[in-house]
Amino acid sequence: MSTRKLLALYWAWLAALAATFFLRPQWHLGVWVAIGLTSVAAVLLGIRRNRPGARAPWFVLAAALFVFTAGDTSYNVLTTVLEQENPFPSVADALYLGMVPLLTGGLIGLARSGVAGRDRASLLDALTVTLGLGLLSWIFLIQPYVQTPGLTVPERLVSIAYPLGDILILLTVIRLLATARASTSVALLTLGAAGLLVADVAYGLSQLAGTWEVGGAVDAGWILFYAAWGAAALHPSMLRLTQPRVVRQSEIGPRRLALLATASMMAPGVLFVQALSGTVRDGVMISVLSAVLFGLVLSRLAGVATTHRQAVVRERAVREAGATLVSAADADQVRAAVLAALEQLMPAGTGHLAILDLDGAGAPEAAGRHARLAAQIVPVDDLPAPLAARLADFTAVLRCPLALANRPGGGLVGELLVAAPARALAALDRSVEVLAAQAALALERISLSAEVNRRISEEYFRTLVHNSTDVILILGDGARVRYASPSAARVLGHQTLTGADLLSLVDPEDRGRAGFMLDGVTDGELGTEYADWTIVRADGGRVEVEVSCRDLRADPSVGGLVVTLRDVTERRRLESELSHRALHDSLTGLANRVLFHDRTHRAVQRAQRNGTLAGVLFIDLDDFKVINDSLGHERGDELLVAVGQRLSEVLRQHDTAARLGGDEFAILVEDATHPADIEQVAERVLASLAEPVDVRGEMLSSQASVGVGISADARDAADLLRQADLALYLAKSEGKQQWRRYETTLHTALLKRLELRAALEQAVADEAFVLHFQPIVDLATGAGLGVEALVRWNDPQRGMVPPNDFISTAEDTGLIVPIGAWVLRTALETLAGWTRDAPQAWAEQYVSVNVSARQFRTPGFVEQVRDALADAGLPARCLLLEITESLLLRDDDQVWNDLATLRALGVRIAIDDFGTGYSSLSYLRQAPIDIVKIDRSFINGMEASPQQAALVDGIVRLAHTLGLEVVAEGIEQEAARDALLAMGCRLGQGFLFARPMPAADAARWVAPRQVAA
Repeated sequence: MSTRKLLALYWAWLAALAATFFLRPQWHLGVWVAIGLTSVAAVLLGIRRNRPGARAPWFVLAAALFVFTAGDTSYNVLTTVLEQENPFPSVADALYLGMVPLLTGGLIGLARSGVAGRDRASLLDALTVTLGLGLLSWIFLIQPYVQTPGLTVPERLVSIAYPLGDILILLTVIRLLATARASTSVALLTLGAAGLLVADVAYGLSQLAGTWEVGGAVDAGWILFYAAWGAAALHPSMLRLTQPRVVRQSEIGPRRLALLATASMMAPGVLFVQALSGTVRDGVMISVLSAVLFGLVLSRLAGVATTHRQAVVRERAVREAGATLVSAADADQVRAAVLAALEQLMPAGTGHLAILDLDGAGAPEAAGRHARLAAQIVPVDDLPAPLAARLADFTAVLRCPLALANRPGGGLVGELLVAAPARALAALDRSVEVLAAQAALALERISLSAEVNRRISEEYFRTLVHNSTDVILILGDGARVRYASPSAARVLGHQTLTGADLLSLVDPEDRGRAGFMLDGVTDGELGTEYADWTIVRADGGRVEVEVSCRDLRADPSVGGLVVTLRDVTERRRLESELSHRALHDSLTGLANRVLFHDRTHRAVQRAQRNGTLAGVLFIDLDDFKVINDSLGHERGDELLVAVGQRLSEVLRQHDTAARLGGDEFAILVEDATHPADIEQVAERVLASLAEPVDVRGEMLSSQASVGVGISADARDAADLLRQADLALYLAKSEGKQQWRRYETTLHTALLKRLELRAALEQAVADEAFVLHFQPIVDLATGAGLGVEALVRWNDPQRGMVPPNDFISTAEDTGLIVPIGAWVLRTALETLAGWTRDAPQAWAEQYVSVNVSARQFRTPGFVEQVRDALADAGLPARCLLLEITESLLLRDDDQVWNDLATLRALGVRIAIDDFGTGYSSLSYLRQAPIDIVKIDRSFINGMEASPQQAALVDGIVRLAHTLGLEVVAEGIEQEAARDALLAMGCRLGQGFLFARPMPAADAARWVAPRQVAA
């Protein structure tokens, strides 16, 4: 009987049984047994008719159907024959629950049978969806059973076991859908499982409601389960479930993403609904489920990362194979390249055997066999007998045809067979497809090249010889020249070479090698040979030639050795020059980064073998950027050349000096016997660079900081270079113009500094700063006269970082310049906003902004201030710039000119933290400043120290004598305020009046007091 007729008869029989079940309820006991046994018989018949590759899973599913039927029959006997009213729990429940492990085991067997590879991502997705639905099962089925009063412990456990079993069945069904090929059998299994799950859920809800009765609509779901699963086994497509197949990592499409998102949002959705209702009943379960889902997401991400790493490795192997195939000259070289690439593609320790079959690939049988051009995994037994015999130790093979879509000859180039465990093959099929395509192209290229060469005629050869720039010689006995191409006179300078001994033209240093080469080719010991010779021209000059020699004595059109000489003198010179440029710095002539790293690697290896030491010194010129910016790059380059010369002079002959880029230099010290030897080099370097360099009559500073790393402290060359870099960072951070050696104890501190520097760089890019403002008040009235802008770093990990924790790092790295620019701009914009919102309160107010020496010396700072005032729409009198004493210590005309320009604009200047630095009276008299701010260290405790009070009084009197205003910082006690008023100090700021506060709070603090004043 045909399958179609059999399925039609099966469906008609089950339809009749279902109709009888619902129309004749009194017959339900026998009819239900008939339905269940029909499904079991259908599965067994399907196994016998279709003969699947793996029968065990189907037998397990048949057993599950039988146990389920037995459970239904037991329940019907208890209720119908023994007249028990809804017996629970009973032997029927034991059979129902016993069906669950059988059913899930069978589904898992089908999902794994014939699978080549493991789709871990699909399993995680299935778990995600199952857990989401499982939460609903917990809320509507499991928890009601747990909380239902009057149930015994066995009744409660059995009630909970039913939905848990359904969750397990749901997981295995989703897993099967993720791994199986789409087919009618898969659709029927899914339909039956859906009927089972819907019926079980409806049964559970009706049991809770007390409305369950036999013969209702719920039974239709179970009938569908029986019917669909029996039909799935009868349908021929059930064979595809156990045939070898590739399961690749699933890609998340819109539908799957929507499904996963819905499942993942069930827990927060339930929590949201329960929270709105006023009572969160399932908080523990929701939190546990959320944690598990989070773990699944992390596991999925880990799988994505692993897959990416494996793909990178395979891509590299295929790329290297492609490069090798480009230069392959024959099929054997192609075969060798392909097999070598497969060795790299195959996971380590995986047994495999690869065959590149190029025999008979164009036969009709072969062409039909490879109608599909994609790689596919097939059983070894499906191969032709000769190939199957060679691969008899394996069960699965990846077949990939070598085909070209537009090949002139048509057909296939060949076939690539890779036998290995199916799981390993599943991950390689796409890479092998690319490799096969490259091999096909290489074979096609070789074939076309051979065809072209075959068609070259003797006349064409003669034309090439006469017009070639290469010298072509035909040698007779004794290396005598029988023929020389016309280019010989131009290249070698000899008008005629006929009869000359070729070896007599070769430089004496190369003559022995040349004679050996000619003898080897003549005797047949060598094939076509290639070499480099130096030829002595007729005028005594030397020509470097690239030589090839081939024995064509058997060719009647030649009858001798063919020697080709190509003039490569200029090319060798250029290669030498390019090689030197590739490894040396073009400006200083020192080794570059590539050569330095290579020599460092070799030096460390040699030191480890010989028990000696290798040292690396990283050298960075201090304040080189200032020279570049102020004098120009041309002067800077001349300084770098001079520094390179000085470094070379302090080294031993076998040590290496290098320029790594910019103003960064490095020295490699080799074969040292003691760390002191390397440290002495650092001392010599500092001493050599301490003297200024004369550049066009101007003395420029070449002082530098040096970081030292020694191989005894490092694992390898990379570690040594890293340690030297960290030591250099330490040297610069501790004051520059010194050297520091890497020490293990400093590692943690250095890493923290580097982490802080990286985080601060990102903060500058993100403008992750906020301004707090501290009022400057009239000490007599308490009215605010202005505010000082104080920057804070709002870091996501560190929180609100005070300036003391990051300003020094910003100064060292130069980040203080963009930070200061942001502070200036933001402070003026904030004051402008306050003025617009409350013009009466803020009309006479000003904002004080701290400016670092480095920021002030930045070219264009005055323009930056002018632009910031213009953008904010504020007059210059609204801005007070606070500078440090150190800015005025150097005799820098540009600084004094900029200060005068700012004063002319109307911007006021204050000396911040007066008294803590040099505190020169001369610059107080000469500098264009308006205000002196007394440091808080003088104010604290002033009321208890007559000496300190006298010092503050002297500063105030001195400032007033010079016509300067005084602001006292750090006022915390009323006694200090009163003392300052008595001294004549009018302005101050400190915690007594207000702490630094956000902009909104500062506006609320200052405005009322200003209006009141």
